[in-house]
This record gives sequence, structure tokens and C-alpha cells, in this order.
Amino acid sequence: MIEGKEVAAADYVIVGAGSAGCVLANRLSATGVHDVAVLEYGGSDMGPFIQMPAALSYPMNMKRYDWGYQSEPEPHLGGRRLAAPRGKVLGGSSSINGLVYIRGNPKDFDAWEASGAEGWSGRHVQPYFRRLENVEGADPDIRGTAGPMRITRPDQAHPLDQAFMASAVEAGFSRTPDCNGRQQEGFGPMEQTIWNGRRWSTANAYLKPALGRENLSVYRGLATRVLWEGDRAVGVEFLRGKTRQVIRARKEVILSSSVFNSAKLLMLSGIGAKSDLEALGIDVLRDRKGVGKNLQDHLEVYLQMRCTRPITLRKYMNPVSKGLAGAQWLLTKTGIGASNHFETAGFVRVNPDADYPDAQYHFLPAAIRYDGSQPESDHGFQAHIGPGRTTARGEVKLASADPAVPPSIRFNYMSRKADWESFRACVRLTREIFSQPALREFSAGEISPGLDCRSDEDIDAFVRREVESAYHPCGTCRMGQPDDPDAVVDSECRVIGVEGLRVVDSSVFPNITNGNINAPTMMVAEKAADHILGNKALDPDPAYG
Repeated sequence: MIEGKEVAAADYVIVGAGSAGCVLANRLSATGVHDVAVLEYGGSDMGPFIQMPAALSYPMNMKRYDWGYQSEPEPHLGGRRLAAPRGKVLGGSSSINGLVYIRGNPKDFDAWEASGAEGWSGRHVQPYFRRLENVEGADPDIRGTAGPMRITRPDQAHPLDQAFMASAVEAGFSRTPDCNGRQQEGFGPMEQTIWNGRRWSTANAYLKPALGRENLSVYRGLATRVLWEGDRAVGVEFLRGKTRQVIRARKEVILSSSVFNSAKLLMLSGIGAKSDLEALGIDVLRDRKGVGKNLQDHLEVYLQMRCTRPITLRKYMNPVSKGLAGAQWLLTKTGIGASNHFETAGFVRVNPDADYPDAQYHFLPAAIRYDGSQPESDHGFQAHIGPGRTTARGEVKLASADPAVPPSIRFNYMSRKADWESFRACVRLTREIFSQPALREFSAGEISPGLDCRSDEDIDAFVRREVESAYHPCGTCRMGQPDDPDAVVDSECRVIGVEGLRVVDSSVFPNITNGNINAPTMMVAEKAADHILGNKALDPDPAYG
């Protein structure tokens, strides 16, 4: 039964104006044939903390912009609760992330198809990456040059970036001109979702250019459940303040609410494990045990070094320098505020049996955490390193039938022996790179974990104490074949067993990709838009893979 005041009706109702939802809003409304309504709980993204790239640590730590979720106590990390930020703002997590653009490896997507996501191999997804991209100076046979998503390739001008690159080569690794191109493996520039000194989120790239269309509307409110007539989704109920309202869907409801909230909404709407839903008094529409399962993420540790020279970003972290940098950015969109300062990437194999890179580096010419805290050392630099693939799987569950209550999130981090072995290899490999001649002149000793951390047991204790999420959660509404009892959506992102409902965001990933996940999330939305509209899929690229 539908309760609440019907405030709108549209052909397509998209829940969530994030990395995927903004892409869908643009593509589904582009022809002018279909009415599109977007429901977003968060507010405007116009604040300088979001738009200034160097301010990236602020929005993900602000209740205004972040859902503020945390994991349950993680049993293999000494009971620590880890932060699990997701964007609560126009642009979603593309408005609060680290502004890194990484496609993933073509073999990641081959694994998707092998697991049942038919038509999502590397050669199938390549044309959709190209469609979304606008990259200057890249190989046009592989990279897109006319898409909405502006992508900047940094010049890596900082002497510490240059020294780190040189040290990686001295340690035996190759350089790659484009880790999103023909060769992911190696060290090279880390592409950024920045344009003219400003964060280029999906809100800026996709949603705002489409807001002038008469057939696209954005509504504010907290989605509480999908509404049904029989087994067909016909709308979304939401709370606007304390008022219960409804947007009716003439064709489809599309959940693009994040790996946490899309699974939560499915369960609140009666799709999930029967026993869990019945325990909370929720009427079961479809017993689908895979909803909320298959949760994956990347973890990383920071290896920090003291720097012999006062050339790190720390010199800009006093109030006067921050004020001057902010003023320069506000006036000209240039200067230190115009970069995320993650300008160097590395993709390496820490497992000698790996058939493609299985660990990722982010280098930063500063010693600082995501929350802005710094060590006591005057100046330092750091490498973020972590395995790119893990077989550990977690779960998102309802903590309550009340839509306002956050979901229960347990990643089950570090539950596999192979994860510990990979992190030991990551720490030792990073020390090897840091010890090369090119960095030796800048190095004044290790800050973290410290030279007393040597044995396997010592490194394990360091990882258990210090490892953090890289904020790449995915997988809770896994894509697969309709007869797969653990799959939630089919290869066209349609929720299995019902009509008129899709999930389109990182929750549909069968397996986590090798790198940051904003780019593949946008790709999923680009491809799903064609499925939704009934368009012929773009021709696969046999040369990519």
C-alpha cells in the first residue's frame, strides 16, 4: 500500500545523486523523451572545501557532506572500528574523495564476466570508459578525449615525486606513461578528476549541465523504501523533514545510493535474506540472500619518512600559508590549492605468481593522515601501499527497520592468511624503494612504522594497529546470472526476481577492481544507461585486454 503524499511522477526515479546517479540523470534525460527525477538526501556541493582539490581531507570528515558510517568492531584488527565515509551531497563520493582517476585493469573486468556478469569484460567496458573521459595528451585509441569527465594528468614537478619515481626505477620497476592505458604496471602520473584547478565531480561533469532540462528534476529527502504494485517497483517513499512523500515511477526505479545504502534500501523494501528481514518485522517480497553480502574494500598503510629538507607540503600547513593558498585558489583557481598532491601512482606485483599487478601505491610529499593529523617531525613524505585484491568478504545488514538508523557494516578485514602475507611484502618492498640512491639524499630516517618493526610479527602488529580503509567499498548487490542464488542484479543491473527496479553503483561490482573505484563506478552507470534506454551496446574493443 502506498502511503504519503505523491509530489511527483517521472519515467525514471533515481535514488542518489552520486558518482553513478549523476551520470544516469544526464544520460537518461538527454534525449528529452523521458522524465527523470533524482532523489538526494544531501545538499549543495558549492562549498570551497569540496571544490578546492587540496582541501580533500575536510569534506570526508564533515557531517554535512559525509554519512559518517563506521564498521562494526573488526575481529582481525583488534576490534577497531574503521571509518567508512560515503558522500552525502550532490556528486556523492565523487565530491568528497581523493580526486584520483583509475580505471582498473582490463583483467579485473574479464573476471567480472567469468563470474557471471555477461558483457562486462575488459573489451566490453573499454568503449564506456572512453565515452566518459576527456583526457588531454593521451593515446586516443585507448583513452577518451570528448567525454564529460575532465581528467588532468599532473606534471609531477615536486622534487620528492621525481625522486620517488627515480627510486622505483632503481629498484627494478618500469615507468608507465599511462596506468589507465596500455600498461597499468609500473610507476607514473596519477590522473586526477580536476579541471581548471577545481574538483571535477560527477555533479560538475554530468548533473549541472543537465539541470536546465525541463524533463529533469532533483528532490531532497531521505529514501525510506521502494513502493510496489505486486512485484513491480512503482515509486519511492521518502521523508522530507517529518513529512512522508512519494515520487511515482512510470517505468523504473534505479538505486544509486552507494554500496551501503542501496543494499539497505533493498532490505527495507523487502528484498534480502528472509530470516533477517522477518526478524525485523519487514514483509518479505523476495528472499534474496546475496543482498548485503560480498562486501569488499581496499586497505592501505602509510610508510612515512623524515625529510632532510623543508620542501614538503608541511610548509603550507600553518594558518597563514593556508589562508594565502586559499585566497589564491579562490581568486585564480591556481597554486597549491589546485592539486590533490597525489601525483604519482604505482602498480606492482608483490605476489610473484600474480598474472597482473596486485598492489597499488599513492605517493604524497607530506607525512599526514586523511584526518589531517601529522607526526611531530618537521617535514616528511609517505607512500600509501596496499594489496589490490583480497578474498576477504564482509556484509552490510540492517541494524533496524527504521530507515534513519545506519546499517551495520562489517568488512571482515584481514580474515585471510594471504592478506597478511601481502601486507608484509608491501612494507618490505616500500622500504626497498625508499632506500634507493635517488631518495637517499631526502631521507632522514623512518617515522612509521619505525626501524624496530622488522619481523613478520612486528609488521603484522603494525598493520593491525595502523591499517586504514582506502575508501573503495563495493560488491553488496553483486551482478551475476539470474540463476545464481548469490547474485542480486543481472547483467543489465536489473534486480533479479522483480520488475522495474535496478541497482547502478559500486555495489554491483562482482569483484573489486585494481585501484580506486570512482572511475569504474562511472563506467558502470554509462553502460547501464544504454541498457535502461534499450540502446545497442557500444561495440567491444578487441585490442583492450
